[in-house]
Amino acid sequence: MRWFLPAIVPAALLALLVYKSDKNREPPWLVVFTFVSGSVLALGSMFIEHRAASWTGLSLRTSVAGEAGALIYLFALVAPLREASKVAAVWPAFRSRHFDEPYDGVVYASAAALGFATVENATMLRDNPVGTIWLARAIVALPAHVFFACLWGYALGRAKQPKVPGAIFPMAWIAATFAHGLYTHFVYGRGPGALVAVLPLLAAMGGVVWVAGRDLRARGDRPSREPSLTWGDDRMSRPSFSRMTAPPSLRTVREALRRTENPVMVRWIVFGAMVTIGAMVAGLGLSVALGFWARIDFSLVDEHDVTTTAPLAILAAGLLAGFPVSGFLVARASRLPTLLEPALATAFAIILTLVVLGFAAPIALVFALAFSPIAFGLACAGAWIGRPLR
Repeated sequence: MRWFLPAIVPAALLALLVYKSDKNREPPWLVVFTFVSGSVLALGSMFIEHRAASWTGLSLRTSVAGEAGALIYLFALVAPLREASKVAAVWPAFRSRHFDEPYDGVVYASAAALGFATVENATMLRDNPVGTIWLARAIVALPAHVFFACLWGYALGRAKQPKVPGAIFPMAWIAATFAHGLYTHFVYGRGPGALVAVLPLLAAMGGVVWVAGRDLRARGDRPSREPSLTWGDDRMSRPSFSRMTAPPSLRTVREALRRTENPVMVRWIVFGAMVTIGAMVAGLGLSVALGFWARIDFSLVDEHDVTTTAPLAILAAGLLAGFPVSGFLVARASRLPTLLEPALATAFAIILTLVVLGFAAPIALVFALAFSPIAFGLACAGAWIGRPLR
């Protein structure tokens, strides 16, 4: 019970929370069946992973298989197998008549993910009975499993009528698999200090799932699509603080990122990329200056010691703070009707940074890949606030 209760109790509470969030409750027996299916498939997945590790000598741990070996084992087998197992657990519910509203994609995907995470955490705590770090890993891994599954669960929710996943499902599943791989690498593959890096990732994934769930609710509550807001519309021209700061819907974001009849302004993309890189350097410089003023020794950072990760958190905060600032400045300076140019400028700056890190510091490239979606989202949020009010 010492290792089983810490695994099952949080999962059960989170499952109850997700179940209660559904206005039209699903049949309890089908939700439980999906949960149990996820648990059973987790056992099969772990068996395959163990056999593959025995044959190849690979492992999730970089200390055992090295940086390259751990990443190959993770992205070639572990992450795809786990997400595929969750999809298989959800499939009977998806094909049933009870899957009749968009939000059901979140409910059943969460049930399968929680069943999977319960078995995974229970096995991990049984094999590692000593040390609070393993309990911390179980705590941060549990909601992450739900967030990964909700990405492709969102796609299944949108395909509730034909009961056939549309084109968005493969992209959502690949994104979930990639995020799962990076997250697992930080939680289980590296030292305890890397757990600090997953906290902003966890918050970002939670925000994405919240927006996706809100979109599915809107699709279920309003079958008929509302007329979109266009530039020049009175509702768009009314300057208000609530419109500037209110979280937009996915449909509104898609429309803001869609190309209009006007050509893409390449000069603003290039200029915006330069502004983004400058904001990154400025934020990093301010973090270093703050550390120098506070007499923080950045050379003491060690991923195997959680207590030494504070300097790295300061650097990361300063670096990420530059993205919303740059997005705001580019949107305000360009005064373009869409967010396409600021978004492309941010993407160009991120890709350039990743290429440089790939040559200069390959180890830092993994961390940069993990934080790139957060940086891109922050830049788009800044551009959304700085967009012109007409």
